[in-house]
Amino acid sequence: MRCNFIFVGILFLLFLNGCKEEVLPKPKAQLRLEYPKGEIKVVQTENYNFQYNNLATVKDLKRSSLTLDYPSLKGAIYLTYKPVENNLNDLLSDAQRLSYEHVAKADNILEQKFINEDARVFGMFYEVKGNAASQAQFYATDSTEHFLTGSLYFYAKPNYDSIYPAAAYLQNDVRRILESLEWQ
Repeated sequence: MRCNFIFVGILFLLFLNGCKEEVLPKPKAQLRLEYPKGEIKVVQTENYNFQYNNLATVKDLKRSSLTLDYPSLKGAIYLTYKPVENNLNDLLSDAQRLSYEHVAKADNILEQKFINEDARVFGMFYEVKGNAASQAQFYATDSTEHFLTGSLYFYAKPNYDSIYPAAAYLQNDVRRILESLEWQ
């Protein structure tokens, strides 16, 4: 009798175990966000012009400094213009220092030189990875008269995983600004 009880117990456990669905781990994935391509527009100031995405709104145009606001992405690109007046080394030093102020929170900062000899635009693009306040920085100059800096910021506490799709999208817009930049 005792043997039958053990046998029935084992069959009961096998029956309960056999009725469960197989549990599979979920594959790793990221949120896929797609942003519209947007149309290209041109900003002209008294010192420079460039192409930008029409998803942005040009704001605060003051003395050739401006903000490209992206309300749907909750971010903005801030552009600051300064004339070169025998102070190129100071301007370069300030731009590089500003880019590396994010090193405390950044996982990595990638530098990419930018040279467009035909338009006399020389500069550096910084791609910031990690939970830094700014995800991209750049500066551009013609070495004699013009100096432009740009910074990408979001209107949210930096969480790289969450803002990565929007940051990658806007970094492409920052590159477009550099590539289309022309001095007046």
